[in-house]
Amino acid sequence: MGLAERRRALGYSQEELAHALGVDRRTVGRWEGRSTTPQPPLRPRLAELLHLDLDELDALVGQPRAAHPESAGPPPRDHHGSGDLDDMIRRQFLRAITVTSALVALPPDEGAALAEGAALAEGAALAEGALRGMSDDFLRMNGHLWQVYQLARAKRSVYPVARDQLTALNETLDGRPEVEAQALCGAAGDLFQLAGELAFDGNRYTDAAASYTLAASASQEAKSYDLWACALVRHAYVDLYERRYADAVGTLSAAEKVARRGDGSLSTRYWVAAVQAEAYAGLGDLSACERALDEAEKVTVLSGAAHNGGWLRFDGSRLAEERGARYLQLGRLDLAEKALSSALSQDILASGQSFRRRGAVLTDLAAIGARRQDPDQVLAYGGEALRLAHTTSSGYVAHKLQGLRTDLGPLSRDARVAELGAEIDALCTT
Repeated sequence: MGLAERRRALGYSQEELAHALGVDRRTVGRWEGRSTTPQPPLRPRLAELLHLDLDELDALVGQPRAAHPESAGPPPRDHHGSGDLDDMIRRQFLRAITVTSALVALPPDEGAALAEGAALAEGAALAEGALRGMSDDFLRMNGHLWQVYQLARAKRSVYPVARDQLTALNETLDGRPEVEAQALCGAAGDLFQLAGELAFDGNRYTDAAASYTLAASASQEAKSYDLWACALVRHAYVDLYERRYADAVGTLSAAEKVARRGDGSLSTRYWVAAVQAEAYAGLGDLSACERALDEAEKVTVLSGAAHNGGWLRFDGSRLAEERGARYLQLGRLDLAEKALSSALSQDILASGQSFRRRGAVLTDLAAIGARRQDPDQVLAYGGEALRLAHTTSSGYVAHKLQGLRTDLGPLSRDARVAELGAEIDALCTT
C-alpha cells in the first residue's frame, strides 16, 4: 500500500491531509508521486494522522527521487503567513531576536533592577507635564480599544481604529529626545500587542509575530516588565499554533524570567504558567503540564485588581477550559470532558457573552466526540461552534475548527459529518 492508498483508506482527501499538516495540497501530491518526501518536522504528525509509527511511515513514503527542475513545481506555501516559505523563516528569526533581547537585557540581579528603576524615575520626572498628559491620553485610548476588541463580534472591525492610533503614536514618537520617547514606549508596547492580536485572530501569523516583537522591544525600552512578559507570551502563541512546542517553551522561559521582575500583585506570572502548560502538553509531558496548571491556579489567591482588562486579562476564570484543553491534547478524554463541561456551564460562556471562548470549548468537546467515534457529539458541538465562527468571523475559532476537521477521519463516511467537514473547509478557505 502506498501513501495515497493509506490516505484514502482513512477517509482523507489530499486537501484534508494538507490542512491537517499546514502544507499545500500539491505538497501531498508530490509525496504520493514520490518526487519528494515529507520533511522531518512533519513526519510525527503525518504518522499520527495515518495511524502509523515512524518506521512504518518511512517505509511507506520511501526515499525521494531526483526531480527535474522543470517539473519540480512551486515551493510549498506557508498556510498561515502571506504565502511564501520565507515567511516561516522570518517568524523564526523574529522569535529568536525577541527571546535573545529578553535574556540579554535583564538586569543581572535585584540591585541592578532597583538602579534601573531609580534611573527611570529620574527620567520620568524630567518628562513630567505635557508629555505625561500625552502618554496618558494614548493609554486611555488604548484601554478603550481593548474593550472594543473584547466586545466586538467581528474583531477585524477594530483594525482601522487601531491603525489610526498606531499612526498617531508613531508621529508623536518621531524625532523626540530619548527620555521623552521612552515615556511613550509603554503606550507603544500596549498598542502593538493589540495590533498583534488583531493579526493573530485573522490568521496572519507573520504580521502578528512582527507586532509582538515590536511590543516586546517597546516594553523593554519602557522598563515595563509585565507588559514585556505579556508580549513574549503572545509571541509564544505563534509557535503553539504551528505546533513548534519546543520553541514556545524557550520563549515562555524568557517570559517567566521577565515576569519575575514585574508587579507581584498582577497575574502575569500565572498567565505565563497557563501557557507553559499548553506547550508541555504539546510535547506530551503530563507531569510538567500539570505542574504548570497548578502554578496558574495560584492566581486565585491574588487580591485586588490582578489584571488591567487590556493587555493583561488573565484572572483564573478560564482555568477550567484551559485544563480541559490540555487534557484533550494529552489524550485524557474523560478528564478533558469533565473540565470542559464545567467551563461551558460558567456564566460568561453559558450566556454567550464570550463567543470566542465558547466556540473554542465547543470545538474541543466535538473533538472528544470525534476521538470516541461518536458522530452525534461531533455534530451537536461542532455545528454550534461553526455557527459561532460564522457569526463572529473569528479566525481563532476557525483555526480550532480546522484542527477538529483533521480528527473527523473515518467518521466522514457519515453523510452528516461529511457535510460538517465541508462547511469547515469552506469557512477556513474564505
